[in-house]
Amino acid sequence: MQRVVFNQKGGVGKSTITCNLAAISAARGKKTLVIDLDQQANSTHYLLGDKAETIQPTLGKFFEQMLSFSLYDKKTDAFIHPTPYENLYIMPSDPELYALQSKLESRYKIYKLRDTLRELTEFDEIYIDTPPALNFYTQSALIAVDRCLIPFDCDDFSRKALYSLQNNVREIQADHNSNLHIEGVIVNQFQPRAKLPLQLVNELIEEGLPVLNTRISSSVKIRESHQTATPLIYFDDKHKVTQAFVELYEELETK
Repeated sequence: MQRVVFNQKGGVGKSTITCNLAAISAARGKKTLVIDLDQQANSTHYLLGDKAETIQPTLGKFFEQMLSFSLYDKKTDAFIHPTPYENLYIMPSDPELYALQSKLESRYKIYKLRDTLRELTEFDEIYIDTPPALNFYTQSALIAVDRCLIPFDCDDFSRKALYSLQNNVREIQADHNSNLHIEGVIVNQFQPRAKLPLQLVNELIEEGLPVLNTRISSSVKIRESHQTATPLIYFDDKHKVTQAFVELYEELETK
């Protein structure tokens, strides 16, 4: 199973969702990989902590070697690193990704990630975290996999961004990946007692968007897990927000 988590609006919880779903997968005994394509490297820091600052080689080097045949000497396995958690691995991000983007676009390396994923048959599940923009890296991810998860943070700006995002997915479907589909909209930072979030979610459902049943509420526990670089299933497996992520994972398993 391979999934990309994408929303071109920032701050909607892409990295939190990516890492916690991946951690649950790993905790259930599945060999799981996170690919962090966002130069901000939030997923990398979430899973590696302080080690994220020094780990090498990164995705920056992975993409850099695509630009020079003389450097094309490291196999994909060299860029995959274990996390402190059993069965959970990461291809870490790098600020260098930003500088490489225009060069990769000009050389039309948009299909290289897809080719790489086809080699990674040893992984049961792969989750791809993306930048908050439809750039080279996001497009590469959407071309590479068939399933797209969209976090939605119960905000009217986020709702408007969904329409543009759907059009972007349709373009990728038409031009590059006919199998791509939106697997589900994940309602994140949900406040069940507030009127507006419920209204926005109901409107999305009425419009026919594939809104998932599980709601992820806001919680200080999530911020604490970020601070300690410990996904929720390892940080506090009994907490209600952890159990919500477990329910989300199980809902996706049945789709």
